[in-house]
Amino acid sequence: MTVKIVTDSTSDLMPETASEMGITVVPLNVHFSTDIGTETYRDGIDLKAEDFYRRLVQCEALPTTSAPAPGTFAEVYDKLAKETDEILVITISSKLSATYKAAVDGKAVMKSEARLEIIDSLSAMVGLGLIVISAAKVAKAGASLDEVIDVVRSSMSRVDFRLAFDTLEYLRKGGRIGTAQAFLGSALKVNPILTIKNGLTEGVTRVRSRVKAVDYLGDFVMGFPDVEELAIEDATTPAESETLADRLGSKFPRERIHWMKVGPVIGTHVGPHVIGVGVLPAK
Repeated sequence: MTVKIVTDSTSDLMPETASEMGITVVPLNVHFSTDIGTETYRDGIDLKAEDFYRRLVQCEALPTTSAPAPGTFAEVYDKLAKETDEILVITISSKLSATYKAAVDGKAVMKSEARLEIIDSLSAMVGLGLIVISAAKVAKAGASLDEVIDVVRSSMSRVDFRLAFDTLEYLRKGGRIGTAQAFLGSALKVNPILTIKNGLTEGVTRVRSRVKAVDYLGDFVMGFPDVEELAIEDATTPAESETLADRLGSKFPRERIHWMKVGPVIGTHVGPHVIGVGVLPAK
């Protein structure tokens, strides 16, 4: 039986990618406060990215996010256990979200007897997405659960990514800013470049314009001698993603690029104008 791969919606995988690779995505939740109460949406299911960003820039109060319930994970586990006896779950960093804990708690209440392992990726977004893709590829090829886990551990140690922001206000308000706090308060209009290291948001550098920020992302990828997997992710700026893909074509075949979209849950914390690149360097 093929090992089944489960992740959460902060991996920002496109639905077609998840479907094609046999990846089950468990959605986190987005909550909007309204005059009549709180409206809750499942990330990417009840609320699509385009509708979310349209609403985000218009709302006065920033929406909040929450992890899936343990029971939601348990339902997924029990469903997949009818198809396999080995399941691997890979979640967003436990330092950024309670999702890993919910996945673990879900294991305690699942009814089936399948072997289930849960890994805290210590990553998110394009980084988590690439780790999950590496796992799904070897699972589809027939690897055992232990072999898939070895691949995930290797990918976690190698994956690297950069995110270009036009503002850090969403990260600040959402409490996920980490060491990038040092980038707040600049009198200059700069574009911060961030990543995630050891499970937490980390500031890398600042550049003076959006064009230079996109150039920085391209230079980052071009600096790797050999690339196994490459992903480009944006929230609302697909034209910038296309520009990056064109530039990186000499480094990595365009048809092999993984396209990702910053979903509503991550978008709540990073805002509508984030663009990023993720690299899984060759061993």
